[in-house]
Amino acid sequence: MSVSIAAEPGFFSRERTIAAPSFNRWLVPPAALAIHLCIGMAYGFSVFWLPLSRAIGITQPITCPADMGFLASLVATGCDWKISQLGWMYTLFFVLLGCSAAIWGGWLERAGPRKAGLVSAFCWCGGLLISALGVYLHQLWMLWLGSGVIGGIGLGLGYISPVSTLIKWFPDRRGMATGMAIMGFGGGAMIGAPLADWLMRQFATATSVGVWQTFVAMAAIYSVFMVAGALGYRVPRDGWKPAGWTPPVMSRSAMVSSKNVDLDVACRTPQFWLIWAALCLNVSAGIGVIGMASPMLQEMFGGKLIGLDIPFGSLDATQKAQIAAIAAGFTGLLSLCNIGGRFLWATSSDRLGRKLTFAIFFTLGFALYAAVPTLAGYGTTLFFVLAIGVIISMYGGGFATVPAYLADMFGTRMVGAIHGRLLTAWATAGILGPVLVNYLREHQLASGLPNAQAYNQTMYILAGLLVLGMICNLLVRPVASRHHMAEEKESLVAARPEAHASLADTPTAEPTTSPVLVALAWAAVGLPLAAGVLITLQKVAILLH
Repeated sequence: MSVSIAAEPGFFSRERTIAAPSFNRWLVPPAALAIHLCIGMAYGFSVFWLPLSRAIGITQPITCPADMGFLASLVATGCDWKISQLGWMYTLFFVLLGCSAAIWGGWLERAGPRKAGLVSAFCWCGGLLISALGVYLHQLWMLWLGSGVIGGIGLGLGYISPVSTLIKWFPDRRGMATGMAIMGFGGGAMIGAPLADWLMRQFATATSVGVWQTFVAMAAIYSVFMVAGALGYRVPRDGWKPAGWTPPVMSRSAMVSSKNVDLDVACRTPQFWLIWAALCLNVSAGIGVIGMASPMLQEMFGGKLIGLDIPFGSLDATQKAQIAAIAAGFTGLLSLCNIGGRFLWATSSDRLGRKLTFAIFFTLGFALYAAVPTLAGYGTTLFFVLAIGVIISMYGGGFATVPAYLADMFGTRMVGAIHGRLLTAWATAGILGPVLVNYLREHQLASGLPNAQAYNQTMYILAGLLVLGMICNLLVRPVASRHHMAEEKESLVAARPEAHASLADTPTAEPTTSPVLVALAWAAVGLPLAAGVLITLQKVAILLH
């Protein structure tokens, strides 16, 4: 007689993250924020470029020989790196983010958010340590491999790890839930960049710019927050729903489906590719403006920023330094608009609907992009700054709203994996947007146009991209019933160990988790975010003054 003993699920398995009946769902968003605020430092990595460009010379860069080849520059130890070489880390971040999210999104759904979050922490923090060694040994390839490639993989897994979990915990407020988490990715640089600047000043010596020590310190700090966030993830048992919430009755033409679509099937539907194109076009336009926001303000307004009716090209070095400080405040304001838009637009989409929200992005965005040259021509910064601020809020809002859009279309079962594949649109836009804006600007200047008019044609072309995005969004229709998962397959998915608990165990009253624990969890992520916002507001005050 043989006795079979079921293996105990491992600590990192999805089954071990099933929430107890007393669990409070409001503990999940701060867990997601703990990870997103750390990996969001990818947006702030430019704070390292100047110090790294003089890592050997310390006070002044030591230029490499003009005849040095590409491979030789990767291992050269006697001369400093160019900022253009370091900038490839930024490109690798977002290309690898999209690719890793697409490749491992399906694994994430099976493994659960805890394991994915821990792998993300290992890759992001481990990448920083490899980069620190690369700075210490002065090996450029180690920076590309460490933060660029390995860190980029960590970005992808960390970015999508909370999406499907939050949507399952907040079926009544999908947009708000994903907006809270993805808001953290936009705000990570507001915390990380000032922290990195402060650390580099503390570690700097006569023989070191303090970057490798800063990488090590930030890896240690981020590992604490990311591991805590990953271990804080919980998933609801199958069939769970918020107390007192009744799913709305859906009509056949409704844009919100209660049925699930398999990952590979979803990626073959026209709805997936229409939403992919809509996100890509929205992000291409927005990221192009973000990348050139500071020089755009300076070149369009020139001396008017400091009360002088002088074009940008006629300013002296002191005057250019003054308007550069004002432009830094403008960049900080756009950071606030980015993170605020992620939460506000995503939350609004719960009432407006996802398709209408994207329609607003494209309609209002088209009007604002087309109006920017005219607003700049008036010579006053107020309306120009307001227009760009709203544009960037919709850029961030698109990122935060699209996971809920996918859940509406394809159900919640595989939404994390589907979202991962959709993020290839981000990788595409990360190349298309900046290249389009930069090359058009150079073409306009080469044609003899003054700096103040170099962006006019660019704005009109970006407005045209939004028209294409508007058409794609208008073509989105409910997914045909033939694409829905068969009942047998859904029942097999539901038969996983975490679904074994009976629905009778599902809480019918409000969760009983201690409010103190919830408050502490939110304080752990809220206080650093508030500090970052305060520092940014101080920079914005220069612009408003």
